[in-house]
Amino acid sequence: MLSIGDFARLGQVSPRTLRHYDELGILRPGRVDPDTGYRFYRVAQLERLHRVVALRDLGFSLEQIGELLEDDPPLEQFVAMLRARQTEIELSVSKEQARLRRVEAHLRALEAEAPVPSRDIVLKATQPLRIAEIADTAPGFGSENLGPVFMRVMPEVFAHLERADAQPGIMVAWYEELSEDGTVVLHAGFDIGDQAVDGAARVRIVDLPVVEVASVVHRGSMDNVVPVYEALVRWIEDSGYRLDGRSRELYHEWRPDDHTRSVTELQMPVALAT
Repeated sequence: MLSIGDFARLGQVSPRTLRHYDELGILRPGRVDPDTGYRFYRVAQLERLHRVVALRDLGFSLEQIGELLEDDPPLEQFVAMLRARQTEIELSVSKEQARLRRVEAHLRALEAEAPVPSRDIVLKATQPLRIAEIADTAPGFGSENLGPVFMRVMPEVFAHLERADAQPGIMVAWYEELSEDGTVVLHAGFDIGDQAVDGAARVRIVDLPVVEVASVVHRGSMDNVVPVYEALVRWIEDSGYRLDGRSRELYHEWRPDDHTRSVTELQMPVALAT
């Protein structure tokens, strides 16, 4: 028989690993000296050790390996377990590849000195939003076009909530696709949560769906938000994603008296590019 050290060298594992397998009942020694407690193994046990090592290499847990060795399942069951493990590995590889693309996108953004630090861009699921909003048309994008529309519709939404005795939550805006004539429909309003508010002639109650977005926080005036949006779009494309919906803006702090202190979260829905 072989000592635990010799058997460990033969199987290219550590003595500590063999002791652990013994404690779990996966691979018992062929003999244990009653006086010293030393473990000894038969050369024939190398076959079982190889089976354990092979299953570990495939990613099975020690608990699963113990069950496989104990029950000796039929071939069909083992094949099913391998296929399930294959699916787990493929999913893990896909996630790591997506993570690698995001790392590469961060590096490109940093090397290009993008207007927004790439480390500040995150992927996340949005929170449910139920908003009271008004949709109106602006001549185009840009603060010079959107600003007057905001100033026109927000007091109207606020007045509607006041009449309904409802408290306005965070201010929210989202945009439809740019029209052929260059105009864009802006939806702007306030989150109202579960408050009882009915719609009106111009005010609609809308539930914005929960979606995955690439998000970045913009501090300061919206006059200089275009480069931030452009950097966000580049990061999305470099990370292996594509735009998958209409962008949103959440005005966490809106300071009309001092726009430099405003805090706006820009959210762009995304999906993995195919």
